[in-house]
Amino acid sequence: MSKKIINTDKAPKAIGPYSQAVRVGDLLFASGQIPLDPATGDMVQGSIVEQATRVMENIKGLLESQDLAFSNVVKTTCFLSDMANFAAFNEVYAKYFTENPPARSTVAVKTLPKDALVEVEITAVF
Repeated sequence: MSKKIINTDKAPKAIGPYSQAVRVGDLLFASGQIPLDPATGDMVQGSIVEQATRVMENIKGLLESQDLAFSNVVKTTCFLSDMANFAAFNEVYAKYFTENPPARSTVAVKTLPKDALVEVEITAVF
């Protein structure tokens, strides 16, 4: 089975030695998205709501670049810098996964790249 590296300007460019996403067969594995503006590469400042919205919009861009939607996502892993943000993050997340949400793990971590409040990675099926 071959793998295809995904590059799109609809999501932030990688800031390290990794790909935005990789397709293997009928699966898309997307790297974790932090709240970077794809147009500028700058970090979106603000609350968990603003940052989570930017993260979800970045994921949307990755998905759309492959003609996929949030309904194609089968698993997410969510990283929060503070579990006190869990409820507010869930409110944003729920706006993007409106029905039949994917399986999910959410963990608190000490720090995230660029001191982001949130990072989300996804696996989707074609």
